[in-house]
Amino acid sequence: MKYLHTMIRVQNLDTALDFFINKLGMKEVRRKEVPEGEYTLVFIAADENDPPLELTYNWGKAEPYSGGDNFGHVAYGVDNIYDFCEKLSRDGVTILRPPRDGRMAFIRSPDQISIELLQNGDALPIKEPWASMKNQGKW
Repeated sequence: MKYLHTMIRVQNLDTALDFFINKLGMKEVRRKEVPEGEYTLVFIAADENDPPLELTYNWGKAEPYSGGDNFGHVAYGVDNIYDFCEKLSRDGVTILRPPRDGRMAFIRSPDQISIELLQNGDALPIKEPWASMKNQGKW
């Protein structure tokens, strides 16, 4: 058995791609337009050797999805959790669970998918302002 991908539905494909590509730094690895089914599949990955995340955009879907809480989360490793969260904050992404422990943080995509960010390797030394930051909302 081989893990292939995870799929999440997105309300606005451009907004989702901006978040995952421009803010998180992922790359689009393939795309499939399905006119007969009225949907677009965009596969993105942190590295082209990693299993992709499939973004499914159903054309004409007006109402927001409400299943974000049912999904759980996706997780990605980063080289420096503090630098990564600082960049996300500058880009307007709310850090819902700050990396107080130098190891883990949580954010949400525009479609309310919870994303866990984990420090690659050992936890970094605890430092401010992260150590004093409180959680925000649900993550």
